[in-house]
Amino acid sequence: MDLTYTAEEEAFRTRLRDWLAASLPTLPPAPSPDDWPGRRAYDTAWQRMLYDAGYGEVHWDAAPTRRLIFLEETERAGAPYVGANFVGLLHAGPTIAAEGTAEQRQRWLPPILRGDEIWCQGFSEPDAGSDLASLRTKAVRDGDSYIVTGSKIWTSHAEVADWCELLVRTGPGTPKHRGISWLAMPMDAPGITVRPLRTLAGSAEFAEVFLDEVRVPVANRIGEENDGWRVTMVTLSFERGTAFVGEVVACRRTLGELAAAARGNSRWDDPALRRRLGRLHAEFGALWRLIQWNVSESQATGGVPGVGGSVFKLRYSHARQELYEAAADVLGPDSLDLSRAWTPERLSSLSYTIAAGTSQIQQNIIAERILGLPKGP
Repeated sequence: MDLTYTAEEEAFRTRLRDWLAASLPTLPPAPSPDDWPGRRAYDTAWQRMLYDAGYGEVHWDAAPTRRLIFLEETERAGAPYVGANFVGLLHAGPTIAAEGTAEQRQRWLPPILRGDEIWCQGFSEPDAGSDLASLRTKAVRDGDSYIVTGSKIWTSHAEVADWCELLVRTGPGTPKHRGISWLAMPMDAPGITVRPLRTLAGSAEFAEVFLDEVRVPVANRIGEENDGWRVTMVTLSFERGTAFVGEVVACRRTLGELAAAARGNSRWDDPALRRRLGRLHAEFGALWRLIQWNVSESQATGGVPGVGGSVFKLRYSHARQELYEAAADVLGPDSLDLSRAWTPERLSSLSYTIAAGTSQIQQNIIAERILGLPKGP
């Protein structure tokens, strides 16, 4: 497989680089990390600028190499990441594009691309843990609506979301994987209560969501009733296969900053630290090559990433933790100061081996679906 960029793709890079150079100075100052209404306004305004310039669809519909170039150039220029648009642009939107009807794609995709509507993810539940199929939130059919009752936890961006990609149990008498449906739930529907959760790093990007007889139209179901597990696998394929891609570029930049900081505070004199940073440099370089391969492969399978995403997710989540442990070594005692760069990221990196499926789940997928090993007892 040839992973070099063509002359046409390099021309795209030049146009994008020029546009970023002209556009980024016009952005207002970024809001504080915990100002979610401010972050919503800032992130959606940036998405609208991308949309108006013709880059709004680059995460889904552009040629895969253009997406990689887009990530490289926006990170190099210090442009905002997707932020509050994360779930809509990288999970829900691609899922609706792949599994929704023509009417559903027309209803939800343009507002996501324009930055008009924000989505959150309602997958995790308090008693289900990483066993997603054990979810208990139920949806009972009542005419043209489902009546939804239950609760969700670790719901990203729920405070500012307009819609939720919601998993519900619609077939209580069927095997647990076969009685689930995927719904698009409006977050302003009566019966929804959002309670923010504060993380170890001090952020409040997650929330508990309580659902008390929330009415959701049947027309908002993506896929067939009780076929939500299959649709969910599509969502998770995007989450594990491509949603973390931009973060690898950011990690490579952080690694360069760490090396510069180590040179500045004499930590560079430690040969063990230099070897550690060198190994991480090679690690993230290999991860980027894996991303290129995964993105190219996804185009051959209709745009949905395959199980190679689990290989990437498994290794990336550990490499990210190792990167910020190295940052703590560079900072020394200052690594305990939450106001210092890299300290909040170090704390949040602890969650990466749990988010989007634990490392143990990824290992099972790799063992069974790539290596062909038998299922465990």
